Amino acid sequence: MYNEIIEYFMIITKLPHCSEKTNALFDYLVVFGKERGYDVFSDEAKNILIRKGKPTLALQAHYDMVCMGKAPNIETYIEEGWMHAKNSSLGADNGIAIAMMMVLMDKGEALEFVLTSDEEVGLVGASEIAFPLYATQMLNIDFEDESIVCIGCAGGADLIAEQKNYKLEEEEGYLYNYEVSVRNLDGGHSGVDIDKGIPNAIKIIAEYLHEKEVLLSSCEGGERRNSIPANIIAKLSSKEPLFSNTWVEVKKLDEKLDLYDSADFLELLYAFKTGVHIYNDEFDLPDTSINLALVSFKEGAAKVECSSRSMNAEGLEGINELTEELFQKYGFNSSTEYKYPAWKPEINNFTKYVSDAMQKIFGKSTYEAIHAGLECGLLLERYPDIKFASIGPTIEYPHSTRERVNLESVEKTFNVLKEIIIKTKEIKL
Repeated sequence: MYNEIIEYFMIITKLPHCSEKTNALFDYLVVFGKERGYDVFSDEAKNILIRKGKPTLALQAHYDMVCMGKAPNIETYIEEGWMHAKNSSLGADNGIAIAMMMVLMDKGEALEFVLTSDEEVGLVGASEIAFPLYATQMLNIDFEDESIVCIGCAGGADLIAEQKNYKLEEEEGYLYNYEVSVRNLDGGHSGVDIDKGIPNAIKIIAEYLHEKEVLLSSCEGGERRNSIPANIIAKLSSKEPLFSNTWVEVKKLDEKLDLYDSADFLELLYAFKTGVHIYNDEFDLPDTSINLALVSFKEGAAKVECSSRSMNAEGLEGINELTEELFQKYGFNSSTEYKYPAWKPEINNFTKYVSDAMQKIFGKSTYEAIHAGLECGLLLERYPDIKFASIGPTIEYPHSTRERVNLESVEKTFNVLKEIIIKTKEIKL
């Protein structure tokens, strides 16, 4: 079955499915299920339910991906047992799970396959899902570490702040025009990688410009709300010469720049505390964090976008309030989008069997929670009587051009999945 999974994954990589641009893969999956004799349903959010019979087990994954670098033009290669993409994100998150489901459909397994839309831009599909389900257990296949059963995840929200009233300034004394940039940092997932010391391009440039006498003309930084920013470019004028360093590249500009009174904007970026705010010792992972993800400054209008996460509702509310106060201090109006709940960790008879299957295949199994937004929290609100667990193969550096998936882990995780399917046929969990 391993070769079939990879073959289907390769097909998926050739079908554009960046978040909010998934029509090609949506159409393909709908036809794929129907051609194999399944009942296929979709809703207004473009979620897909593919079902045969009245099964007690549902498998769930999202079919959009974070497109970084050259994606959706994905060119894969294999090196030392890992699959990578050349200069782009790979989309193993969550395309490998979809490929596993396709193999199971080829076998005619009587299951419910729940494929959600636009997970990577705020769990949009899961928040609007409208299918009645027969399942009493749901296995999410969006976890990214083998031999682990995930039983809980962080909740989160996207915060957006804007200030549109920066005034044009006279250029007197600002003699040096520059393009100042930070480029091609590693980037990473704003949840699972937030505690790994990955440099944030926006913070680097804010710290470089701090206490320098500069006026901005324009600035664009970051790639996605749920990615640690790898790039930023600013055009500005300075009273003193500026020079490149290890992180920051400075280039002289001959062009005339419109300059704005941008000191408060730069001070906001400097004051913003991106990263982990509270650590969870019980689960040995970040408890509460925020990622300074996107910034824009153009024609006197500024916009800042960030993603907050916490393992509990109180922590999420606290980090959001703290961030909103910071925005207000510097004259920004803020709003919240795509807020989703945490999934409170729970061990039950379903998670125990998933753990047993993991132990059988990998020789070990542990329960963990994750500092990222899985759809289980939202789905649990919609389906309160369903028991949830999450598993997945080892995927490193998702949401970046370094993304890679371990192929041996894919094969073993699929064997775990088959064990779980067999068990649910034998007993009622």
